[in-house]
Amino acid sequence: MNRQKSFHNDRPTLYLVATPIGNLDDITYRAVKTLQKVDVVYCEDTRVSGKLLQHYDIRKPLKSYHDFNKELQTEEILRHLEGGDAVALISDAGMPLVSDPGYHVVQAAIEQGCNVVSIPGPSAVLTALTVAGLPPHPFLFYGFLDSKTSKREAQLEALKEREETLVFYESPHRIHKTIASLYKVLGERDLVLARELTKKFEEIIRGTTVSLQDVPDVKGEMVLVVAGNSAAETIEVDMTVLEEVNALIADGQTSKDAIKQVAKRRNLTKNEVYMTYHQSDHKE
Repeated sequence: MNRQKSFHNDRPTLYLVATPIGNLDDITYRAVKTLQKVDVVYCEDTRVSGKLLQHYDIRKPLKSYHDFNKELQTEEILRHLEGGDAVALISDAGMPLVSDPGYHVVQAAIEQGCNVVSIPGPSAVLTALTVAGLPPHPFLFYGFLDSKTSKREAQLEALKEREETLVFYESPHRIHKTIASLYKVLGERDLVLARELTKKFEEIIRGTTVSLQDVPDVKGEMVLVVAGNSAAETIEVDMTVLEEVNALIADGQTSKDAIKQVAKRRNLTKNEVYMTYHQSDHKE
């Protein structure tokens, strides 16, 4: 058992500090104070993080830590900690380890008996999830899908039956290919594309995996929020079409979404289910 009482021991500490995902004003007071008090800061890109530290007049040694030097730099960080230095690890944006480097050094620091303390703050995942207008819980954050179409679609196949709202990161140069894969594997689902979050050109684009196929002018960092598979909910096999639609509505879906799901399950057209529902005197 490893029991860490973070603020009641004299062990050296590795701080995982969240940084703004766009707007520099989003950093917390605690994050600034932590960066001011540590002995050295490790970051993904010294050019990016250098601007942040300069903005807050934080003058600390700044060194790189990324996937290509993590073994070498982990050893260096451990030497700092062994010498009693307090070390901060930051990402270019958001929380370290969340689709960013850091897991390797965290494991090593824990094994060495050091404190590992998280300084929470901005998160692109939660920022996108809360503005999407899709069910915020439960949700599943996947990170980046594979860049190769075959592997990406295999990953989506594994997620196809999940009922949770799905959250992905994506880069602008392959966003259209990813949306095409979403539709091919998951079918038509509600989809929200959140780009340039907290920045001047922040944009939230709400639609479906069909309507956003060719969405124009999508640049910058982005998050995709995809509706979960509501068809995975259990419905009695002897239900009529109307009863099944009403059951989904009673469970929180809109009539439009319920009609879509029933049509998909029963291999009917949406118009057939729509007419059955709207012509009935027994709508709930």
